[in-house]
Amino acid sequence: MKESLRYIPILLVVIIYTARMMELWKKRDLITGVIKEGSTLRLFKLVGFFVVAAGIAEYVFWIKPIVWWLVLLGVFVSASSFYLRNQAIKALGKFWSLHVEIRDNHQFVKSGPFRFVRHPAYTSMVMEIVAIGLVLQAPVSATVALILFLPVLYKRITIEERELIAKFGEDYSTYRKHTPALLPLKF
Repeated sequence: MKESLRYIPILLVVIIYTARMMELWKKRDLITGVIKEGSTLRLFKLVGFFVVAAGIAEYVFWIKPIVWWLVLLGVFVSASSFYLRNQAIKALGKFWSLHVEIRDNHQFVKSGPFRFVRHPAYTSMVMEIVAIGLVLQAPVSATVALILFLPVLYKRITIEERELIAKFGEDYSTYRKHTPALLPLKF
């Protein structure tokens, strides 16, 4: 019985990853626009797969006792990331996209989680990497995934913000000065 408990963190991560992939391909009523950048999406998916595969390998081959409060914390962080991303998608409505995509009638959204951070969906992605590391107690895999992910995220945010400034001008520039990018903290 005790040995079968070792599979619970792996099962939880498979459920988290599967739910995330299903969420990516969910059909939504969206307004299409000009895609300004799409390559980072492929890199995001690759890093997501890496953290799951490497995390499971680290968990399986680095035998250590399971710290259940870390597993539960990881599940909580994962659930919080899903909630945050869904609130961001809800706030953006028909303007949400997996790509950097600007529409002719694009509206500037500052409601929902956008009141606290400029890129809540990206915050949720960082949270997912951390969550998987916690559930699997795989600090090496989570750290490597973050090291791979953060430069891609920086590139994506840079491109997206350039497009938002081009579309919304001074309104977005002012919002950018007063609203943090990823963490609801002002330094």
